[in-house]
Amino acid sequence: MKNKTIVFLIGIRAAVLFLAADPGMVNAGQPATALPRQTLSLDGQWQIAEGDLTNIPTVFARTVPVPGLVSLATPPFVEPGPKKTTSRNTIPQKDLRRDAFWYRRTFTVDGRIPARAELKISKAMFGTRVFLNGSLLGDHAPSFTPGYFDAKGALKTGENELIVRVGADREAVGRAYPDGFDFEKQHCIPGIFDSVNLILSGTPNIVNVQVAPDITNQQANVRIWLKATTDSEVFVEIREAKSGKVAGSGSARMAAGQDGVLELTVPISQCHSWSPEDPFLYELTARTSGDEFTTRFGMREFRFDPATGRAMLNGKPYFMRGSNFTLYRFFEDAPCDSLPWSEPWVRLLHQRVKDMHWNCLRYCIGFPPEAWYDIADEEGILIEDEFPIWFDQDLPPELRTEELATEYGEWMRERWNHPCLVIWDACNETKSVTTGAAFKQVRALDLSHRPWDNGFNAPQEPGDMFEAHPYHFWDPKYKLANLATANPEAGDGKHATVINEYGWLWLNRDGTPTTLTAQLYENLLGTNSTTAQRRHLCALYTAAETEFWRGHRKAAAVMEFTTLGYARPDGQTSDNWLPDGVAKLQWEPEFYKDVRDAFAPVGMMIDFWNNSAPPGVATQIPVILINDLDASWSGPVTLRLKSGDRVLIRKTVDVSAAAFETTNVVFNITWPKQAGQYVLETELRGADGKPVHSIREFTVKLGD
Repeated sequence: MKNKTIVFLIGIRAAVLFLAADPGMVNAGQPATALPRQTLSLDGQWQIAEGDLTNIPTVFARTVPVPGLVSLATPPFVEPGPKKTTSRNTIPQKDLRRDAFWYRRTFTVDGRIPARAELKISKAMFGTRVFLNGSLLGDHAPSFTPGYFDAKGALKTGENELIVRVGADREAVGRAYPDGFDFEKQHCIPGIFDSVNLILSGTPNIVNVQVAPDITNQQANVRIWLKATTDSEVFVEIREAKSGKVAGSGSARMAAGQDGVLELTVPISQCHSWSPEDPFLYELTARTSGDEFTTRFGMREFRFDPATGRAMLNGKPYFMRGSNFTLYRFFEDAPCDSLPWSEPWVRLLHQRVKDMHWNCLRYCIGFPPEAWYDIADEEGILIEDEFPIWFDQDLPPELRTEELATEYGEWMRERWNHPCLVIWDACNETKSVTTGAAFKQVRALDLSHRPWDNGFNAPQEPGDMFEAHPYHFWDPKYKLANLATANPEAGDGKHATVINEYGWLWLNRDGTPTTLTAQLYENLLGTNSTTAQRRHLCALYTAAETEFWRGHRKAAAVMEFTTLGYARPDGQTSDNWLPDGVAKLQWEPEFYKDVRDAFAPVGMMIDFWNNSAPPGVATQIPVILINDLDASWSGPVTLRLKSGDRVLIRKTVDVSAAAFETTNVVFNITWPKQAGQYVLETELRGADGKPVHSIREFTVKLGD
């Protein structure tokens, strides 16, 4: 896939990734003064070389795509991002072959250079140093937030040479900056893994725009940051993103000065809310006499209700059902190649999420390219956006609150207009006073007041969330029957609970256990279990535990772990694609069938957990009907007791459930007298009219 021509939506504009005849040359194509603002994509094929941190190489004998990783270079480098030399807990990770990778390309600018010229490198590991036409533009140490470089003094009409250095390993940025350490990663592969753009404009210059939806009043509250201002007006226009229809406009006057902030409110005609079920988008353009700034947004409000612990989307309760993407782990997965920068593949990945009845995701322990957020906006998926920090306990002492607050602020400014982003997630499973102290300094920047996740630390405000990872099967002796007495409250009882990891039932894509689950599957299935048996149990138990967390209604979100990860013999976790199914995103069929039903908006939980039952005994089978819809549901629910394909008992009752609520129903049956393997199965017609099932398998044993 390295040589494919692809079109990828970058931020708010379309950018073309292409192979030019000269991999070091791109032509801007228009005079620099033709428009108030030009954003010139420098994505495509670059030249690349390895070396030290100080000296620019004299020969660039390889090419590499931008965005991408250095592992995509042609010819390939020898082991870029070397493997950890000791255990997975090793934090230092030095590349002994080189200290840096140097990127180079040339491009042309036609016409006069405008008043403002800024180079944006959206994300690059590990740290960037930038030279334009031999002049040092500066450094940006953070690896996961955009670097902006003033190019005005060095940019020239005609051909320009751009050189970007990135560190070859995490040691290049040291402990004073977040470096994406992850206990499960073997390699940390560097590269410019997000887009590079040259932004040309006049003055007054619009630095940034934030849009805060106000659905109640059908208006957008707009904040605009400006530089080099004059005494004149800023005009704002809002259009429907698809139709182009004007939905609102306004203006505000700015005073003369070097920089300033304007605030205005723009009423929106026939205001249309954004939701996963209806991802309606608007486009806002702010203009001065010399510049314009365009961004997309959605009329979406999100919060956690401290009183009920429920998520509230656009003023109504909203139950979050979802999964996780661990993209940085996938970066080192064998099938990865250039898939994360292929728009069709990334879009299909998000569509697979929607097909699973999921409406949310956690971008876990790291940010994907910005285009992923555009796709989540368009497809309609709520995102918990997790900063790439994961330590067992405290952060390294060199990583100070001030630096972390700076990077949190850069992160927020880059992403605050995306309607998909509903939770700022400061870290994963980390206990540290530093993270909370850092985002306390910047959380007021967000005019939409999104909630924060602070890892395994206490929530900071009443509307923040409690992150829960209730891994029952962490204990290899745990049985499904133990769920009968398990505590359904996974949180602290004071804040909204988001279960964004649970299960501990991972199998590699080939069906073998991971290093964390080998003993569990041996205890559950014996020493000689087959791939089919393990896959069946993984699907059945994941579905059952999903129903447990959903049915008891103690969590605002239930998110399985994980949909995008890796598969390797010495790995700890994995995802559920078929071994050769990653490129086409083909689910392991049993996981898809069972877990998809467990997440259905209208679903069920058979509240029966025993592995065995006594023969011939009358019993009651309780079933909890789950309704996540904002409308009541009613219909027949059928229970079947089966032996193989033969139905021994079939009972149907009519059931109804109010919006956002659950209903209990009880079926009276008698267990079979004959010993053997049996299945309890309930069925209803879900919100889409298709069958939804809950399944329990058990054994009738003589003498029980």
